[in-house]
Amino acid sequence: MLQQLDHIPDGLLDLEATELEARLGGPTLIHLPGRRGPALFVTVLMHGNETTGWAAVRRLLRGYRRDGRELPRALSLFISNVAAAAKGLRRLEGQPDYNRVWPGCDDGGTPEHAMMQQVMDVMAERGVFASIDVHNNTGLNPHYACVNVIDHRFLHLATLFSRTVVYFIRPCGVQSMAMARLCPAVTLECGKPGQAHGARHARDYLDACLHLADHPAHPVGAHDIDLFHTVAIVKVPDGVSFGFGAEEGVDIRFSADLDHLNFRELPRGTPLARMGAGVGPGLQVCDEQGRDVTGRYFEVVDGELRLRLPVMPSMLTRDRRVVRQDCLCYLMERYNDHLEPGVPGSVPDSPSLRGIPGPG
Repeated sequence: MLQQLDHIPDGLLDLEATELEARLGGPTLIHLPGRRGPALFVTVLMHGNETTGWAAVRRLLRGYRRDGRELPRALSLFISNVAAAAKGLRRLEGQPDYNRVWPGCDDGGTPEHAMMQQVMDVMAERGVFASIDVHNNTGLNPHYACVNVIDHRFLHLATLFSRTVVYFIRPCGVQSMAMARLCPAVTLECGKPGQAHGARHARDYLDACLHLADHPAHPVGAHDIDLFHTVAIVKVPDGVSFGFGAEEGVDIRFSADLDHLNFRELPRGTPLARMGAGVGPGLQVCDEQGRDVTGRYFEVVDGELRLRLPVMPSMLTRDRRVVRQDCLCYLMERYNDHLEPGVPGSVPDSPSLRGIPGPG
Protein backbone atom coordinates (compact mmCIF):
# COMPACT_ATOMS: atom_id res chain seq x y z
CA MET A 1 0.00 0.00 0.00
CA LEU A 2 1.14 3.53 -0.77
CA GLN A 3 2.32 5.63 2.15
CA GLN A 4 2.30 9.44 1.87
CA LEU A 5 4.38 11.84 3.97
CA ASP A 6 4.89 15.61 4.08
CA HIS A 7 8.46 15.46 5.41
CA ILE A 8 11.67 13.46 5.23
CA PRO A 9 11.72 11.09 8.24
CA ASP A 10 14.64 11.59 10.62
CA GLY A 11 17.70 9.69 9.48
CA LEU A 12 16.22 8.61 6.14
CA LEU A 13 18.89 10.41 4.11
CA ASP A 14 21.57 8.46 5.97
CA LEU A 15 20.24 5.11 4.74
CA GLU A 16 21.38 3.08 1.77
CA ALA A 17 18.77 1.79 -0.67
CA THR A 18 18.97 -1.65 0.94
CA GLU A 19 17.87 -0.16 4.29
CA LEU A 20 14.80 1.76 3.14
CA GLU A 21 12.24 -1.03 3.45
CA ALA A 22 13.03 -1.48 7.16
CA ARG A 23 12.52 2.25 7.73
CA LEU A 24 9.60 3.00 5.40
CA GLY A 25 7.79 -0.33 5.27
CA GLY A 26 6.82 0.02 1.62
CA PRO A 27 6.52 2.37 -1.36
CA THR A 28 6.35 5.97 -0.14
CA LEU A 29 5.37 9.27 -1.77
CA ILE A 30 6.89 12.27 0.03
CA HIS A 31 5.71 15.85 -0.65
CA LEU A 32 8.17 18.61 0.23
CA PRO A 33 7.43 22.35 0.01
CA GLY A 34 9.42 24.82 -2.06
CA ARG A 35 9.39 28.47 -3.09
CA ARG A 36 7.60 27.73 -6.35
CA GLY A 37 4.92 25.29 -7.39
CA PRO A 38 3.71 22.98 -8.76
CA ALA A 39 6.07 20.23 -7.71
CA LEU A 40 8.80 18.44 -9.58
CA PHE A 41 7.90 14.74 -9.43
CA VAL A 42 10.88 12.40 -9.06
CA THR A 43 10.73 8.60 -8.97
CA VAL A 44 13.59 6.42 -7.70
CA LEU A 45 14.08 2.68 -7.21
CA MET A 46 11.44 1.57 -9.68
CA HIS A 47 13.93 -1.25 -10.09
CA GLY A 48 15.41 -2.17 -6.75
CA ASN A 49 18.96 -2.67 -7.98
CA GLU A 50 19.09 0.70 -9.77
CA THR A 51 20.24 2.84 -6.88
CA THR A 52 21.64 5.98 -8.53
CA GLY A 53 18.34 7.86 -8.20
CA TRP A 54 18.27 7.39 -4.43
CA ALA A 55 21.97 8.30 -4.15
CA ALA A 56 21.32 11.49 -6.14
CA VAL A 57 18.30 12.49 -4.05
CA ARG A 58 20.23 11.91 -0.82
CA ARG A 59 23.04 14.19 -2.01
CA LEU A 60 20.59 16.82 -3.22
CA LEU A 61 18.45 17.03 -0.08
CA ARG A 62 21.35 16.76 2.33
CA GLY A 63 22.95 19.73 0.59
CA TYR A 64 19.87 21.89 1.01
CA ARG A 65 19.43 20.76 4.61
CA ARG A 66 23.09 21.37 5.48
CA ASP A 67 22.97 24.92 4.08
CA GLY A 68 19.57 25.70 5.59
CA ARG A 69 18.17 26.52 2.14
CA GLU A 70 14.58 26.20 1.00
CA LEU A 71 13.94 24.12 -2.11
CA PRO A 72 13.48 26.44 -5.11
CA ARG A 73 10.49 24.35 -6.21
CA ALA A 74 8.24 21.91 -4.40
CA LEU A 75 9.34 18.29 -4.74
CA SER A 76 7.25 15.11 -4.71
CA LEU A 77 9.50 12.08 -4.30
CA PHE A 78 8.24 8.56 -4.98
CA ILE A 79 10.50 5.93 -3.38
CA SER A 80 9.23 2.86 -5.17
CA ASN A 81 10.25 -0.81 -4.93
CA VAL A 82 11.98 -0.82 -1.54
CA ALA A 83 11.31 -4.55 -1.09
CA ALA A 84 13.41 -5.41 -4.14
CA ALA A 85 15.99 -2.79 -3.12
CA ALA A 86 16.42 -4.56 0.22
CA LYS A 87 17.56 -7.65 -1.72
CA GLY A 88 19.53 -5.76 -4.35
CA LEU A 89 17.26 -7.10 -7.12
CA ARG A 90 15.45 -5.51 -10.04
CA ARG A 91 12.22 -7.05 -8.75
CA LEU A 92 11.32 -9.93 -6.46
CA GLU A 93 10.12 -13.24 -7.83
CA GLY A 94 6.35 -12.99 -8.16
CA GLN A 95 6.40 -9.19 -8.38
CA PRO A 96 5.50 -7.41 -11.60
CA ASP A 97 8.05 -4.99 -12.98
CA TYR A 98 7.25 -1.66 -11.29
CA ASN A 99 8.02 0.16 -14.54
CA ARG A 100 5.48 -1.82 -16.55
CA VAL A 101 2.37 -1.31 -14.39
CA TRP A 102 1.59 2.39 -14.81
CA PRO A 103 -1.71 3.48 -16.42
CA GLY A 104 -1.74 2.61 -20.09
CA CYS A 105 -0.27 -0.88 -19.74
CA ASP A 106 -1.70 -3.79 -21.72
CA ASP A 107 -2.88 -5.59 -18.60
CA GLY A 108 -3.82 -4.75 -15.02
CA GLY A 109 -5.56 -5.97 -11.94
CA THR A 110 -2.60 -6.24 -9.57
CA PRO A 111 -2.11 -4.19 -6.38
CA GLU A 112 0.90 -2.58 -8.10
CA HIS A 113 -1.27 -1.36 -10.99
CA ALA A 114 -3.69 0.18 -8.47
CA MET A 115 -0.84 1.84 -6.58
CA MET A 116 0.59 3.52 -9.67
CA GLN A 117 -2.88 4.75 -10.59
CA GLN A 118 -3.16 6.19 -7.08
CA VAL A 119 0.18 7.97 -7.48
CA MET A 120 -1.01 9.50 -10.74
CA ASP A 121 -4.31 10.56 -9.19
CA VAL A 122 -2.49 12.27 -6.32
CA MET A 123 -0.12 14.11 -8.62
CA ALA A 124 -2.91 15.15 -10.99
CA GLU A 125 -4.81 16.66 -8.08
CA ARG A 126 -1.77 18.41 -6.64
CA GLY A 127 -0.39 19.55 -9.98
CA VAL A 128 3.01 18.68 -11.37
CA PHE A 129 5.66 20.72 -13.19
CA ALA A 130 7.70 17.88 -14.67
CA SER A 131 8.35 14.19 -14.07
CA ILE A 132 11.78 12.57 -13.78
CA ASP A 133 12.23 8.80 -13.44
CA VAL A 134 15.82 7.83 -12.60
CA HIS A 135 17.24 4.48 -13.75
CA ASN A 136 20.49 2.59 -14.33
CA ASN A 137 21.74 0.15 -16.97
CA THR A 138 23.45 -3.17 -16.36
CA GLY A 139 25.59 -3.02 -19.53
CA LEU A 140 27.98 -0.37 -20.77
CA ASN A 141 25.91 2.61 -21.93
CA PRO A 142 26.40 6.37 -22.00
CA HIS A 143 24.21 8.58 -19.84
CA TYR A 144 21.10 9.43 -21.83
CA ALA A 145 17.48 10.51 -21.47
CA CYS A 146 14.32 8.93 -22.86
CA VAL A 147 11.05 10.51 -23.97
CA ASN A 148 7.76 9.01 -25.15
CA VAL A 149 6.43 12.12 -26.86
CA ILE A 150 8.01 14.25 -29.59
CA ASP A 151 7.35 17.65 -28.06
CA HIS A 152 9.76 20.57 -27.71
CA ARG A 153 9.21 20.84 -23.94
CA PHE A 154 10.01 17.16 -23.42
CA LEU A 155 13.10 17.37 -25.62
CA HIS A 156 14.44 20.43 -23.79
CA LEU A 157 13.97 18.61 -20.49
CA ALA A 158 15.82 15.60 -21.91
CA THR A 159 18.76 17.53 -23.39
CA LEU A 160 19.28 19.28 -20.06
CA PHE A 161 20.62 15.86 -18.99
CA SER A 162 22.30 14.65 -22.20
CA ARG A 163 22.44 15.44 -25.89
CA THR A 164 21.75 11.71 -26.45
CA VAL A 165 17.97 11.19 -26.34
CA VAL A 166 15.96 8.04 -27.08
CA TYR A 167 12.30 8.14 -28.15
CA PHE A 168 10.26 4.99 -27.58
CA ILE A 169 6.62 3.89 -27.32
CA ARG A 170 7.25 0.30 -26.22
CA PRO A 171 7.30 -1.24 -23.66
CA CYS A 172 4.03 0.10 -22.34
CA GLY A 173 3.17 0.81 -18.72
CA VAL A 174 6.29 2.87 -18.04
CA GLN A 175 6.23 5.82 -15.65
CA SER A 176 7.31 8.48 -18.15
CA MET A 177 4.66 7.48 -20.68
CA ALA A 178 1.90 7.65 -18.08
CA MET A 179 3.10 10.94 -16.57
CA ALA A 180 3.31 12.51 -20.05
CA ARG A 181 -0.46 12.97 -19.74
CA LEU A 182 0.16 15.42 -16.91
CA CYS A 183 3.43 17.19 -17.72
CA PRO A 184 6.73 16.97 -19.59
CA ALA A 185 8.27 13.66 -18.55
CA VAL A 186 11.63 11.99 -19.07
CA THR A 187 13.48 8.87 -17.99
CA LEU A 188 17.14 9.19 -17.07
CA GLU A 189 19.57 6.35 -17.76
CA CYS A 190 22.59 6.99 -15.54
CA GLY A 191 25.00 4.21 -16.45
CA LYS A 192 25.76 1.40 -14.03
CA PRO A 193 24.66 1.68 -10.37
CA GLY A 194 27.23 2.50 -7.73
CA GLN A 195 29.22 4.93 -9.87
CA ALA A 196 29.86 8.27 -8.14
CA HIS A 197 29.78 10.29 -11.37
CA GLY A 198 26.32 8.90 -12.18
CA ALA A 199 24.95 10.07 -8.83
CA ARG A 200 26.58 13.49 -9.25
CA HIS A 201 25.18 13.87 -12.77
CA ALA A 202 21.65 12.94 -11.64
CA ARG A 203 21.87 15.21 -8.57
CA ASP A 204 23.02 18.20 -10.64
CA TYR A 205 20.27 17.56 -13.16
CA LEU A 206 17.55 17.36 -10.50
CA ASP A 207 18.84 20.57 -8.95
CA ALA A 208 18.72 22.27 -12.35
CA CYS A 209 15.12 21.10 -12.82
CA LEU A 210 14.16 22.52 -9.42
CA HIS A 211 15.47 25.90 -10.60
CA LEU A 212 13.53 25.93 -13.89
CA ALA A 213 10.79 28.56 -14.05
CA ASP A 214 9.08 27.13 -17.14
CA HIS A 215 9.62 24.86 -20.14
CA PRO A 216 10.94 26.33 -23.42
CA ALA A 217 8.48 25.88 -26.26
CA HIS A 218 10.91 26.57 -29.12
CA PRO A 219 12.60 23.70 -30.96
CA VAL A 220 15.84 22.18 -29.69
CA GLY A 221 18.68 23.07 -32.05
CA ALA A 222 19.72 20.17 -34.28
CA HIS A 223 23.32 20.66 -33.13
CA ASP A 224 22.24 20.15 -29.48
CA ILE A 225 20.62 16.71 -29.76
CA ASP A 226 21.28 13.21 -31.05
CA LEU A 227 17.81 11.69 -31.18
CA PHE A 228 17.25 7.97 -31.65
CA HIS A 229 14.04 5.97 -32.05
CA THR A 230 13.66 2.54 -30.48
CA VAL A 231 12.19 0.35 -33.22
CA ALA A 232 12.39 -3.15 -31.70
CA ILE A 233 12.96 -5.12 -28.51
CA VAL A 234 15.11 -8.27 -28.52
CA LYS A 235 14.44 -11.14 -26.11
CA VAL A 236 15.84 -14.62 -25.55
CA PRO A 237 12.90 -17.06 -25.37
CA ASP A 238 12.63 -19.10 -22.17
CA GLY A 239 13.43 -22.36 -23.89
CA VAL A 240 16.69 -21.10 -25.41
CA SER A 241 19.92 -21.31 -23.38
CA PHE A 242 22.64 -18.68 -23.76
CA GLY A 243 26.09 -17.78 -22.51
CA PHE A 244 29.01 -15.46 -23.23
CA GLY A 245 32.56 -15.81 -24.49
CA ALA A 246 33.97 -19.34 -24.46
CA GLU A 247 31.03 -20.87 -22.58
CA GLU A 248 30.07 -24.23 -24.06
CA GLY A 249 26.88 -26.29 -24.10
CA VAL A 250 24.47 -23.41 -24.82
CA ASP A 251 22.20 -22.63 -27.76
CA ILE A 252 23.54 -19.08 -28.21
CA ARG A 253 27.08 -18.04 -27.31
CA PHE A 254 27.23 -14.24 -27.39
CA SER A 255 30.45 -12.30 -27.68
CA ALA A 256 32.23 -11.78 -24.36
CA ASP A 257 32.21 -8.02 -24.86
CA LEU A 258 28.64 -7.84 -26.15
CA ASP A 259 27.71 -4.79 -24.06
CA HIS A 260 30.54 -2.79 -25.65
CA LEU A 261 28.34 -2.53 -28.76
CA ASN A 262 25.77 -0.28 -27.07
CA PHE A 263 25.17 3.04 -28.85
CA ARG A 264 27.42 2.03 -31.72
CA GLU A 265 25.99 2.20 -35.23
CA LEU A 266 26.60 -1.38 -36.40
CA PRO A 267 26.74 -2.22 -40.12
CA ARG A 268 24.86 -5.00 -41.81
CA GLY A 269 26.58 -8.34 -41.30
CA THR A 270 27.95 -7.57 -37.82
CA PRO A 271 28.34 -10.92 -35.94
CA LEU A 272 26.91 -11.06 -32.41
CA ALA A 273 27.01 -14.73 -31.42
CA ARG A 274 27.83 -18.32 -32.35
CA MET A 275 24.77 -20.52 -32.72
CA GLY A 276 24.17 -24.14 -31.79
CA ALA A 277 23.10 -26.53 -34.52
CA GLY A 278 19.44 -26.20 -35.49
CA VAL A 279 18.74 -23.25 -33.21
CA GLY A 280 18.06 -20.74 -36.00
CA PRO A 281 18.22 -17.07 -34.93
CA GLY A 282 17.28 -18.18 -31.40
CA LEU A 283 15.90 -14.75 -30.54
CA GLN A 284 12.50 -13.09 -30.51
CA VAL A 285 12.38 -9.56 -31.92
CA CYS A 286 9.16 -7.52 -31.76
CA ASP A 287 8.50 -4.07 -33.22
CA GLU A 288 6.47 -1.24 -31.69
CA GLN A 289 3.19 -2.89 -32.68
CA GLY A 290 4.21 -6.21 -31.11
CA ARG A 291 4.79 -7.92 -34.47
CA ASP A 292 7.50 -10.55 -34.80
CA VAL A 293 10.25 -9.03 -36.96
CA THR A 294 13.10 -11.39 -36.06
CA GLY A 295 13.82 -12.23 -39.69
CA ARG A 296 14.07 -8.57 -40.60
CA TYR A 297 16.98 -7.92 -38.25
CA PHE A 298 18.85 -11.22 -37.77
CA GLU A 299 20.07 -14.16 -39.80
CA VAL A 300 22.39 -17.12 -39.20
CA VAL A 301 25.29 -17.44 -41.64
CA ASP A 302 27.96 -20.13 -41.20
CA GLY A 303 26.89 -20.65 -37.61
CA GLU A 304 27.08 -16.95 -36.75
CA LEU A 305 24.18 -14.72 -35.67
CA ARG A 306 24.50 -11.62 -37.86
CA LEU A 307 22.64 -8.36 -38.39
CA ARG A 308 20.63 -8.12 -41.59
CA LEU A 309 20.22 -4.33 -41.28
CA PRO A 310 22.40 -1.54 -39.88
CA VAL A 311 21.12 -0.69 -36.39
CA MET A 312 22.27 0.77 -33.09
CA PRO A 313 21.64 -1.37 -29.97
CA SER A 314 21.05 -0.04 -26.48
CA MET A 315 20.92 -1.74 -23.09
CA LEU A 316 22.80 -4.83 -24.26
CA THR A 317 23.60 -6.62 -21.03
CA ARG A 318 25.54 -9.66 -19.82
CA ASP A 319 23.37 -9.89 -16.70
CA ARG A 320 21.50 -13.16 -17.14
CA ARG A 321 18.75 -12.30 -14.66
CA VAL A 322 18.01 -9.01 -16.45
CA VAL A 323 17.94 -10.79 -19.82
CA ARG A 324 15.35 -13.25 -18.46
CA GLN A 325 13.29 -10.68 -16.53
CA ASP A 326 13.37 -7.95 -19.18
CA CYS A 327 15.26 -8.28 -22.47
CA LEU A 328 18.62 -8.68 -24.16
CA CYS A 329 18.56 -5.21 -25.76
CA TYR A 330 16.67 -2.66 -27.82
CA LEU A 331 17.37 -1.73 -31.45
CA MET A 332 17.38 1.91 -32.48
CA GLU A 333 17.55 4.11 -35.57
CA ARG A 334 18.33 7.80 -35.93
CA TYR A 335 15.23 10.01 -35.78
CA ASN A 336 14.85 13.55 -37.14
CA ASP A 337 11.19 14.49 -36.64
CA HIS A 338 12.21 16.75 -33.72
CA LEU A 339 13.07 19.39 -36.35
CA GLU A 340 9.41 19.77 -37.31
CA PRO A 341 7.48 22.60 -35.60
CA GLY A 342 5.27 21.54 -32.72
CA VAL A 343 2.41 23.12 -30.85
CA PRO A 344 3.68 24.71 -27.61
CA GLY A 345 1.84 23.63 -24.51
CA SER A 346 0.13 20.64 -26.07
CA VAL A 347 0.70 16.91 -26.16
CA PRO A 348 0.65 15.73 -29.79
CA ASP A 349 -1.39 12.77 -30.98
CA SER A 350 1.48 10.36 -30.39
CA PRO A 351 1.04 6.57 -30.64
CA SER A 352 2.62 6.43 -27.19
CA LEU A 353 -0.39 8.13 -25.63
CA ARG A 354 -3.34 6.70 -27.53
CA GLY A 355 -5.56 4.70 -25.25
CA ILE A 356 -3.90 5.83 -22.04
CA PRO A 357 -6.62 6.87 -19.62
CA GLY A 358 -6.31 10.09 -17.68
CA PRO A 359 -6.10 10.03 -13.88
CA GLY A 360 -9.16 8.86 -12.11
